[in-house]
Amino acid sequence: MELETLSVREKARRINMDPSSYGSFAEIGAGQETAAMFFKAGGASNTIAKTMSAYDMTFSNAIYGVEESGRYVVQSRLIKMLDKEYRLLEQRLGIKMGFERCFFAFADTVMTINYAKTNQGQGWMGIRFQTAPQSPPNDILLHVKMHERDMLLQQYALGILGTNLVYAAFYLRDNPEAMVKSLMDELSNDRVEIDTLKVSGKAFEHIDNRILSLQLVKNGLTNAAIFGPDGDVIQPADLLYKKNVLVLRGRFRPLTHVNLDMMKRGYEQFANEDDVKKEKIEILTELTINDLRSAHKDQDIDYKDFLDRVDILSSLGCTVMISNYQEYYRLVSYFAQFTKEKIGIVIGVYGLEMIFDEKYYTNLSGGILEAFSHLFSKNIKIYIYPANHKDNPKELYSCRNFELPEHLVDLFNYLIANDKLENIRNFDRDILHILSDDVIKMIKAKEEGWESMVPDSVAKTIKERLLFGYEPKPEPPKENNSGKFLEAWTRLTTQN
Repeated sequence: MELETLSVREKARRINMDPSSYGSFAEIGAGQETAAMFFKAGGASNTIAKTMSAYDMTFSNAIYGVEESGRYVVQSRLIKMLDKEYRLLEQRLGIKMGFERCFFAFADTVMTINYAKTNQGQGWMGIRFQTAPQSPPNDILLHVKMHERDMLLQQYALGILGTNLVYAAFYLRDNPEAMVKSLMDELSNDRVEIDTLKVSGKAFEHIDNRILSLQLVKNGLTNAAIFGPDGDVIQPADLLYKKNVLVLRGRFRPLTHVNLDMMKRGYEQFANEDDVKKEKIEILTELTINDLRSAHKDQDIDYKDFLDRVDILSSLGCTVMISNYQEYYRLVSYFAQFTKEKIGIVIGVYGLEMIFDEKYYTNLSGGILEAFSHLFSKNIKIYIYPANHKDNPKELYSCRNFELPEHLVDLFNYLIANDKLENIRNFDRDILHILSDDVIKMIKAKEEGWESMVPDSVAKTIKERLLFGYEPKPEPPKENNSGKFLEAWTRLTTQN
C-alpha cells in the first residue's frame, strides 16, 4: 500500500487535529523549533499542554538533575528530560484526561554550530508516547549530526526532524522502514545525519534495533551504525572518542577459524605498537552493505541472514559496525572524526589487491594517490593476513610476493618501508583452506564436518538457533521393546 505523502506542516496539523493525543515539548539548545512547527500549523491548543526550554545550567539541573559527566548533549540527559516531562503529564493531567487521551512527551538536547563555526552541530532527540489511554509508554530515541554551516538553518532542520519524529511515532510505528525513511522528509543527508536510532516499549516488540541500524545505513540516513554484543545501539562518538580503533572487515557468513585467527593475531601486533595503549583499544567487526547484498541476485538485503551473522559475532562478544564504506580510505576518514589515536585495519591479502585496484578511485581527481593520502595518513596501519595462493595452493601469498602492476610497485614498497603495511605473524597455516562459503554449502547440504571449520561456540550457536538454514538430523525412531518384555515375562512365569 502506498503511503500518504504529507508536508511537514501538514503532519503537524494532522497531529493537532487528532483528539487522541496530548503532550508537552521540552527543547534545549536550539530554540523551541519543533514546538514552533506545531504552533504555526494551527490548532496547537488541541495537542500541546506545555512547552519549555531550560537553557541556564542551574535551572536545567534543578529540573532534570546534574549530569555526572558534565556533558548535557548526551543520551542520559534526554532520558531524564523524558522521564520528568512524562511523569508531570501523568501527575497533573492523569485524572482529568488520562482515561480518554494518549499522553506524549517530546524532548531534545542539542548543540548547534557556534559563531566561529568551530564545532559540529549535534544532539539527542526523543519521544515517549502511549498508543492507547492508560497503556504503558514507548520510546523512540535518535542522535542527529547537523552538517549545515549556519545556525538558523540547523535550527530549522531540527524543527522539521522533530515534527517528522512525532508523526512517525503516531502513524508509522508499525512499519519500521517507512518510519525510518519518513524522518528525512523535507531534509537531505547533506543537512542532517541520523547515526543512532532505537526504540523500546510494547509497541515495538516486533522491531529489532539492529535492523533499524541497518536501515539507517541502507536508506542513506547515515554511512555507519554501531551496536554492542547485547544488541544495544551505540552512538559512535561515545564509543570511539580518543580510542585506538582496530577493525576487521568481513562477511562473517559465518565467522570461521580464519576470521578468529585474523582478529587474534591482528590484535597482538596492534597492541604491541609503541603508540597504542592497550586499555584504549576498541575492536570492531565491520559488515558493509555491499557484503550484505552480495549473496542476493535482486540486490536486496535478507534481514534474517544479517541477524544470523550478527548473532554469531555477538555470541563471541564482538561490537558490530555496519557501514556503507566500500573503499577503505572512506572508512579511515570516518574514524578520524572521533579519534586522532592510531587506527589499525586487519584484512586478507586478497583484500589488499582491492585496495590497490585503481578502478575504485576513478571518481577522485587525484586517483589512487589522493585515496592513499587519506588511507595511509599519519596514524594508520594495515595488517595483512596471508592466504594460499589461488594459482598454487601450496604457495603462501603475502606481502612478500604480492602481485602488482609495475607502475604501482614503488608505491607499495614505499608503504612497506614506512611501516604502513605489515604481514600478520604467527598465523595458523593449517586453517588457510577454510572458506565461509564452503561452511554454508555444507550446512545447507546437511553434510558433516563443517563444525571443525568454525570455533566451537559458533557451531553451538548455529545449531541452537538454527542459523544459516541449519536443520538438525531427525532422531531415529525408538525401538519398541514392549513385545520382547512381555515375551520374557511370560517365559519366566511359565518356568516358575
